[in-house]
Amino acid sequence: MRPRAGTTGVDSSVVRALVDVSADGLAVLDPQGRFVELNPAGSRILGFDVDELLGLTAPFVDPPPAAGSDVRRQTEWQGGDGRWQRLEYRVGELPDGGSAVWFADVTEHLREQERLSAITRAAASVAASGSLRATLDAMAREVWMTANIAAVQILTIEHPRDELRVVGMAGFGDTTGFTDRLSECRKLGADVRFTEALETCRPVVVPHRKRVIMRDPRWQPLHRIMGEPDWDSFVSMPLIVRGRVLGVINAYYVPGDDPGPGSLAFLSAIADHAAVAIETASLLAQTRSRAQMQERRKLARDLHDSVVQQLFSMGMQARALRSRLPRAEGRAGSARDDVEELVGLARNALTDLRGLVFELHPLELADHGLPEAIRSHAAGLQARSDLVIDVQIADELELDLGIEVLEDLYRIVQEALHNIVKHADADRAGIELRPSVDGGVTVRIVDDGSGGSAPEHGGSNLGLVSMRERAERWRGGLTAGPRPGGGWLVEVTLPANTGA
Repeated sequence: MRPRAGTTGVDSSVVRALVDVSADGLAVLDPQGRFVELNPAGSRILGFDVDELLGLTAPFVDPPPAAGSDVRRQTEWQGGDGRWQRLEYRVGELPDGGSAVWFADVTEHLREQERLSAITRAAASVAASGSLRATLDAMAREVWMTANIAAVQILTIEHPRDELRVVGMAGFGDTTGFTDRLSECRKLGADVRFTEALETCRPVVVPHRKRVIMRDPRWQPLHRIMGEPDWDSFVSMPLIVRGRVLGVINAYYVPGDDPGPGSLAFLSAIADHAAVAIETASLLAQTRSRAQMQERRKLARDLHDSVVQQLFSMGMQARALRSRLPRAEGRAGSARDDVEELVGLARNALTDLRGLVFELHPLELADHGLPEAIRSHAAGLQARSDLVIDVQIADELELDLGIEVLEDLYRIVQEALHNIVKHADADRAGIELRPSVDGGVTVRIVDDGSGGSAPEHGGSNLGLVSMRERAERWRGGLTAGPRPGGGWLVEVTLPANTGA
């Protein structure tokens, strides 16, 4: 900044040195509000060379305050790199009708305040959460409302190869079919960068990502959805709780506003709260499930101890009565036929009720353990269908698991076999129980069918979701998909010390 002609009093070289070393912007404006002089810091803040700014109308258009006033005002300015900034400034009147201006860039400071407020609101939404989807939608909106983020997704996914679930979104237009479209992109070989965040447990930052996606034909199924928000760079922040990755927050940044350290710290804080919300919802679901299991067990015991026994006694009495009736024509023959029907009804009712009791709570789990319960179910299913089922139990398998965990594993096997019989057109199926690498347990169910147990081939999507939820309830994972040699695979793995 050049000292103005006629400067008196303090040595002009001292004034120039003070102006030049100032970290804040200092400028002199003429009476028309145009830049006359500017220090190096001011040029740097505004994003233009001094010579480019001289003669331009400054953004500091407010009339000067009263003498001695310390009023600070704010205005917006678009710098040389295209970014919009928030400037704070003070104006002082000069004798020639011009103005002296002090100014500073407070954009990041204001954003930090917004981020802190968003974090506080996110924490409050977790504390008051009644619905996981509503909570994470609210968190996504908090992130989206920060000045430099165009759109946000919060995704949960168990494994990079698994299907994801969108549980929070903001900033996008019509996202109908997003999950299916993303699955199609992955099948086409699209480079899905958020999987790196899942695998490495570290944030992934990708500058200028939108142009790559929009030019890549493998992303074509999502071009309409991803093309609508005005964004450029991309960040995927993992959701981690107790060392376990539950999903990611994907943030899409407006053009010209790259994610800096402050923004990444903000996303990390939001990710922590989102992970807590997901974990809390899982624990609540687990608590509800345990309560439901306890109610089913009580009902099963009551039915077994009362109604089943009474039906059994009714059948015994009917058979005894039948043995005392003569085999004769007429009324005696008619009575014997009636008793025969009564015996059949009692037998069928007892069979149906025992099946209901077993569905409510497979008592063999508590009496004989999971392997025998699975063998028993497989044998019964094989007898009722044309499916040949081979059950393999590893000799070294030790199941030190709670009854709730065992029941969920049993239900997963039951649902998988149901899908095979109903949809897969298979001749053979196999069930394998073995220890997992980390000391937990792995259950594999395979078939030699046409892959028809997949939802896209008419299988039960609800059943697949139910199996996955049962596995996730105990911090486990479930994968399902076609086998390279044909048929279908369902595999669930639970970690060690699960529900013991």
